[in-house]
Amino acid sequence: MSCCTAVRCRGRCNRVCLCRNAATVACTENHSESKYIDLEENLVQPTTLTLRRIDDFHHHFRVQPTLQQVLELLILYCGRAIVMPNLANAVLTAKQVIWYRNEFINILDWLAQGRSFMPLMTIAIQDNTTPEMVLAAHEAGAVAGKVYPLGVTTNSDNGLREFFTQNMNDVYRTMKDCGMKLLLHGEIDAERTLTTQREDAFLPIFERLVNENPDLKMVFEHVSTKNAVELIRQMGPNVAGTITAHHLVDTLNDVIGTGVAPHHMCMPVPKHYDDRDALVEAATSGNPKFFFGSDSAPHAKEHKECAHGKCGQFTVPHALCMLAEVFEGQGMLYRLEDFTSRFGANFYGLPLNEGTVTLEHVVWEVPPTYGDFVPPNAGKLLNWRIVST
Repeated sequence: MSCCTAVRCRGRCNRVCLCRNAATVACTENHSESKYIDLEENLVQPTTLTLRRIDDFHHHFRVQPTLQQVLELLILYCGRAIVMPNLANAVLTAKQVIWYRNEFINILDWLAQGRSFMPLMTIAIQDNTTPEMVLAAHEAGAVAGKVYPLGVTTNSDNGLREFFTQNMNDVYRTMKDCGMKLLLHGEIDAERTLTTQREDAFLPIFERLVNENPDLKMVFEHVSTKNAVELIRQMGPNVAGTITAHHLVDTLNDVIGTGVAPHHMCMPVPKHYDDRDALVEAATSGNPKFFFGSDSAPHAKEHKECAHGKCGQFTVPHALCMLAEVFEGQGMLYRLEDFTSRFGANFYGLPLNEGTVTLEHVVWEVPPTYGDFVPPNAGKLLNWRIVST
């Protein structure tokens, strides 16, 4: 679906571009010819990029009125999103799945204005979850169950304590049998474990889960370390990982390096430069085990800029623009659509989205706020902007 705006240059640059002798290329998807500007002697760079509408396989929406504010931004470029279940009262049952989905439907009925958007519902898997609850939730439309280990993030005070009880083994087996995916917040709040080490501490649990459930599809969400990337690569086709836009950009220095930056604080916290480099390489590699999940989380300004600020970055307004910059910087724009619009859909067994989103290569300044929320890039310049959907 991606327009012919990005191919690998055979000149010295080896970046995603078009060589001068191919300055315009008719699009194979029947879009208009692409437009280019000269940047180097033998390099022509696209000024627009058209992608298939994307999927976001990890998104926090909350409830009204926040839900509407988030949807208004997301449906501009996204066709589907995995809906996180960690509300103040977590989504645990079929009845709650139906209620929460209806909240989306009521808003989308008048908000969508011809744009297609599908919320992909989930339930939280807790110690008291039963196989019967899983089956009922699946029949009500839940496509996945999400594990939040105890105390690792927002609203995880009732998170999973024991991963390998007989009841949990029965839950995993039921999920496999009915086709639900197991989504994992890959951190553990172990004794004498720093926040920056929680993901590494979780990896032995993750490895055991995979080994004992080889036929259950699992997603290690918002991967943030080099070690997790390497482990996911080694595992079979039933295992994948989502990567956020902000973990491709931030390190711990962006959070606390020059004072506390509350709107960059999130869980898992951004880490070392080596970890960020490994994430960028994984995201842009063309490996279908890695795909996009924004983990965009709306917290009002007063709940971020306070003594005990909430964790989560509000990236929904410009996550796709951030991704375009990262992929462009690696010379991999031609792989962006796979990461955002194809690999995740294939893993979940979903048809590819219809429709497109077009970005323009133009410098713009991120607004200081979007409604009640402050984006992490407020006041900063980005080089790609969404112009049509």
